[in-house]
Amino acid sequence: MSDKLYYAYDPMCSWCYAFRPTFNTLIEKLPKQLEVISLLGGLAVDSDKPMPEETQAFVKANWQRIEEQVPGTKFNYDFWKHCQPRRSTYPACRAVIAAREQGEEYDLEMIYAIQQAYYLQARNPSDITTLCELAVEIGLDKDKFANDIQSLEVDEMLRQEIKQSRRLGLNSFPGFLLETANQSVRIDPDYLTIDVMLEKINRYF
Repeated sequence: MSDKLYYAYDPMCSWCYAFRPTFNTLIEKLPKQLEVISLLGGLAVDSDKPMPEETQAFVKANWQRIEEQVPGTKFNYDFWKHCQPRRSTYPACRAVIAAREQGEEYDLEMIYAIQQAYYLQARNPSDITTLCELAVEIGLDKDKFANDIQSLEVDEMLRQEIKQSRRLGLNSFPGFLLETANQSVRIDPDYLTIDVMLEKINRYF
């Protein structure tokens, strides 16, 4: 059995967005024999209902807390003025899979495009129209993407990834689980430095 590091995330998770720079640095420093497997966790199911005011207030407060705790992380609060927020991240999750269907390299590109759109450009990734726009912007075939993101096959792929992340106990995002031949170890994300995470991982190699 190969050694694996599972990473559970959601493209519309604000803490995952804040973690991205540190995550990228960590990936570069990991032992070469360690396989990294990213899993979509699925924060919020499909919904056409407007986000309740109290939920909006909670999310805004969370953005402010992240800006205070993770230097360099910025949010564009115009999102709350120009968009109709919904508590629905499954469309964005399917967008990542639909992008992946056109090439593995588009997986990360779609994640980054969603985060840029949501957090910096005040665009709503809960909307299929926004996601299709992003697909074109990163160079995907628009028609194939539009078909795939709404297909039963992509929906099933998402549900299988969510199921696997839950089975591994990765219920909050970002989340790490190191799986070696002998044991499974949770790795707590550190938003400021890779040092503690890397030291813990390297103990097993």
